[in-house]
Amino acid sequence: MAKEIMFRGKTIDELLNMSYSEFAQLCNARARRTLLRNGIDKSLEKRIKEARKALEQGAKDLKPIRTHLRDTVIVPQMLGLKFGVYNGKEFVVVEVKPEMLGHYLGEFAMTRKKLKHGKAGIGATRSSTAIARK
Repeated sequence: MAKEIMFRGKTIDELLNMSYSEFAQLCNARARRTLLRNGIDKSLEKRIKEARKALEQGAKDLKPIRTHLRDTVIVPQMLGLKFGVYNGKEFVVVEVKPEMLGHYLGEFAMTRKKLKHGKAGIGATRSSTAIARK
């Protein structure tokens, strides 16, 4: 038997039937404050409802919902949807999973690449090679 996914003691079905203010009570303080004061952007909310309706009707290849709103709290209505979150250069596709509830969309679209050191180029000074001396 598969383990049922829970968020703070609530099942996914219970979460989907909650309002944003009820869900906010289950989140941490920062996400709660954001949801209670701002809610979710109206245009994004409309696109989420359209995508959710298409998903329930059996659509398989949904395009990601593209957004610049990195400070949007992930709510249960977003579960299973794909979002194209802008990281300053391109849209990073993020598929929302139950473990992401209460976090922000921007947390899953990194804005900086990992730094990779390499060999110094032609004409570089000896100190720029950053190689340990013997």
